[in-house]
Amino acid sequence: MAPHITLYEITDGFFYDTGRDLTGYEDGTENPTDDAAADAAICTSDGLAGSSFVAVQQWQHDLDRFRHFGPDRRDNTIGRRISDNEEIDDAPELAHVKRTAQESFDPEAFVLRRSMPYADSTGEGLVFVAFGHSFVAFDMIMRQILGNNDGIADALFSFSVPLGTSYFWCPAMKNGEPDLSLIGG
Repeated sequence: MAPHITLYEITDGFFYDTGRDLTGYEDGTENPTDDAAADAAICTSDGLAGSSFVAVQQWQHDLDRFRHFGPDRRDNTIGRRISDNEEIDDAPELAHVKRTAQESFDPEAFVLRRSMPYADSTGEGLVFVAFGHSFVAFDMIMRQILGNNDGIADALFSFSVPLGTSYFWCPAMKNGEPDLSLIGG
């Protein structure tokens, strides 16, 4: 890809524990799998088939603040119990899993999510990546996180702030190389 892209910034992520965020909670628990993952992440429309749209966000956590929340508040902030990763049925509406339940949108807003924690001289947090067959599902989820639909902002904002979001298009592969024909490559 080097002839086609320019490096702008690097954030080194790392695998923590068994795939947890630095808060200690598992991330991406309800990702689609198998064919459903491909359906969520890979475009099938003519001209774009095999490509993917990618949103990348860097979230900076205030882990000291989060650790000062009591265990119940931490669980209700995420919407899952840290002890067994089970979703809390009666979690508050501002709980992260309640705000982002992909099946609760109309139409459903499935994306394939991957994330990695980071920690460096600027802070610590999570680099979140969402792959979709378009940006529509990601946009729907972000509007819900921000509270644009109902005035209820996600509880993540009580200890974390997004530093930025970048959007990318990943072309399909053809003969082992990125197919850049749509952009004149």
